[in-house]
Amino acid sequence: MTGDERLNAFIDSLDAGNTPFLHEIEKEAKETDVPIIRTQVQSLIKLLLAMKKPASILEVGCAIGFSALLMSEYGPKGCHITTIEKYEKRIPIARENFRRAGKEEQITLLEGDAADILSGLQGCYEMIFMDAAKGQYIHFLPDVVRLLAPGGILLSDNVLQDGDIIESRFAVTRRNRTIHSRMREYLYALKHHPELETAILPVGDGVTVSVKSEED
Repeated sequence: MTGDERLNAFIDSLDAGNTPFLHEIEKEAKETDVPIIRTQVQSLIKLLLAMKKPASILEVGCAIGFSALLMSEYGPKGCHITTIEKYEKRIPIARENFRRAGKEEQITLLEGDAADILSGLQGCYEMIFMDAAKGQYIHFLPDVVRLLAPGGILLSDNVLQDGDIIESRFAVTRRNRTIHSRMREYLYALKHHPELETAILPVGDGVTVSVKSEED
């Protein structure tokens, strides 16, 4: 075990955990090889929810619904979550998980390609969680910024690609080069966006936390 792995294991060992139902969903995800947000990212989301207390949350990438359920559980009372998923095999599982949790009224699942859905959405969200196809983040960004409320938080997961992001594009496998270049483009766009203030954090597999500037 490397030094970083030991440090992460220590940090994870201090985590207070989640509700029994969330633990059950997390266990089911691991047993079926469905990727879900890592423990430290879960902690960061809980912290941001406690700080921002968003009434409206948008999630891009639902999978089986774990992170949406986490946000519904630890977000402010009465908050509503809209989540997007296109993978047909995971949609019924997510819907069943929402039903089992009694969260069907609090969580709205939109089925289809995120690019199409985002372009058609209106209104504002006080928090947006990006956890979909990594190579598409850069394409989603214009609509995500449009939908993010002034002072709102944009959280993007898995941005460091297990450390590959710092490598030359020729050092990563050929099939990952497009994702590698697009993620680098995304990170640059976030750090230089005139409406966003962004920090890149080595939490989990890397996250960015962006805050949209307030309107004048």
